[in-house]
Amino acid sequence: MKTRTLTAVIAATTAAALLAACSGGTKASGSGGGGSKTLTLASVDQGSVEDVVKAFEKANPGVKVRYTTSGADQYQQQIRTQLSSGTAPDVMSVWPGNGNPGATYVLAKPGYLRDLSDQPWAAKMPAAIKSVAQYQGKTYTAIFGQNGIGAVYNEQAMAKAGLTPPDTWTRLLAFCKAAKAKGTPAFALGIQDNWVTQLVLYALVATTVYGPDRDFDQKMQSGQATFATSPWTTALDKYVTMQKTGCFQKNPLGTNYEASQQLAATGKTLGIVQGNWVIALLKQKNPQGTFTLKPLPADDDPAGTVIPAAAGAGYGVNAKAKNPELALKFVNFVMSPQGMNLFVKKQGGLPSLPDTGFQVDPSLTELSQFIRSNRTVPFMDQRWPNPKVQQTMLSGLQEIFSGQSTPQKLLKEMDADYKAGS
Repeated sequence: MKTRTLTAVIAATTAAALLAACSGGTKASGSGGGGSKTLTLASVDQGSVEDVVKAFEKANPGVKVRYTTSGADQYQQQIRTQLSSGTAPDVMSVWPGNGNPGATYVLAKPGYLRDLSDQPWAAKMPAAIKSVAQYQGKTYTAIFGQNGIGAVYNEQAMAKAGLTPPDTWTRLLAFCKAAKAKGTPAFALGIQDNWVTQLVLYALVATTVYGPDRDFDQKMQSGQATFATSPWTTALDKYVTMQKTGCFQKNPLGTNYEASQQLAATGKTLGIVQGNWVIALLKQKNPQGTFTLKPLPADDDPAGTVIPAAAGAGYGVNAKAKNPELALKFVNFVMSPQGMNLFVKKQGGLPSLPDTGFQVDPSLTELSQFIRSNRTVPFMDQRWPNPKVQQTMLSGLQEIFSGQSTPQKLLKEMDADYKAGS
């Protein structure tokens, strides 16, 4: 698949799931264009932005939103062209961090986005989200939701096996051995789709790298640290150890994402290491099943465990918006409890701001607690200077599983791509 940030993959995956109930494509709410009561909007939130638009129009009588929705790939190809030609909408989907044509850094640097630092919600964003919603200390992206990566367990399969989720690295390996002995591997892993390869690694890196050093990204950016000489080596070695211990089903390279879902949903494995977005997909395959996301432990101190929790795609305001006042009004509605809760309920995520009154699904209780306790870090690729680093990582992880590469070789290759800059 075309390489892009994990956040973009999530957007595309979520959209695909929602399209079963939504036709997508170009949509216009109301007729006519122009005028102070008309807002133009381009969104990748297919299947969820529709409800937000309806609620916004209801709260603002006379206002009409003319909007289009599209997949992440198509959108990213179009938005820069529209911005440079002066044909972009008033409000548009913008990804956090860096790494794709529609990301915050990429669009803010040339001046395409309006500074949103003065909006009431900007100061309330948690530090981990704010760091990827900003460019040079100014907030440009209204991020309404977030997702996390962890071990998603099939509760019925766990009960049948008589096992409980491990909370330390030593117990994780024992858990994998016990599950294998019972004939049910611990986790499904579908790395035939290369983007899946990063999820276990990110879950391990969160604790081994960022647990003891929250400033690791800044050290990478200043040249004080590298992948190959940091605890990334520890995390990658642990990933390999999980494979050798039998934590995954046979032939992960021959298993795609869809097949891995089927294994976890039907109890052929006890769970799957994935993002919270997979829970809705598992429930589709097994409506009677109960699935819960827990941290994937990477050391023997449960108090030091950290979860990767990413800001999802949000919205930015065109610096040359034809209706800037209405654009700000819409973005502020998206960041209000009403707008935010509409979005995250439909998408199966969590709100980015505290105190929205959102009723967290029981499957995400622990993820929510980690977020509130500031025990999360952004998905690693969101802070990398270019998408090539991720591309090298994804292909290199597949090569490690096939015996064609080694952890040290891969990390040195990632360092070379990182140093190449943006």
